[in-house]
Amino acid sequence: MAPAASGPDAGHAMSFLETDRIDGAGLTACCICNMFFCEGSGMGEDAIKEITRNCLLTRTRRIARVLTGMYDHEMRPFGINSPQFTLLVLISRLGPVSRAEIGRRNHQERSTLTRNLQLMLSEGWVEEIQQEAGGRSRPIVLTSAGRELLHRATPAWRAAQAQAKRLLGEAGVNAVMDIANELPQQGP
Repeated sequence: MAPAASGPDAGHAMSFLETDRIDGAGLTACCICNMFFCEGSGMGEDAIKEITRNCLLTRTRRIARVLTGMYDHEMRPFGINSPQFTLLVLISRLGPVSRAEIGRRNHQERSTLTRNLQLMLSEGWVEEIQQEAGGRSRPIVLTSAGRELLHRATPAWRAAQAQAKRLLGEAGVNAVMDIANELPQQGP
């Protein structure tokens, strides 16, 4: 096992990274991002240490998984997960909206969006409406059941939000909000 990260983040649970050598395979695996480094491939020990200690992708994905788990836990009694809840909020805010626009606004891949929307359609939380004659798109709208679910689940969202704020602290919350507000909008 490699030692924990050193420096200002040392000892903080969110920044602890390890690597494990896989016996006999000549591979080293980062237990957080599941990246495998083949020994003798030119990937020196210094590079492995640099990546496991400083990889922004690894750390942001780990934080996202922890936060998602908090929101999922609070949403579970309502039969919805956090990605579906955020889609309900987005669809509610945008009104009749195309799948493409939902994906752009949410920075979400088409397959992931389709999977979540399919469940939401089958649960009756959203529906596709017909455009005027000749229109090929079928915009998505919230149903009355979807609006009711949003209303009932909002206290659970608030509880998860409070947990997330406690975990991140004021500076962390401000950093996340500032970065999210600066993300570029995806094009058509």
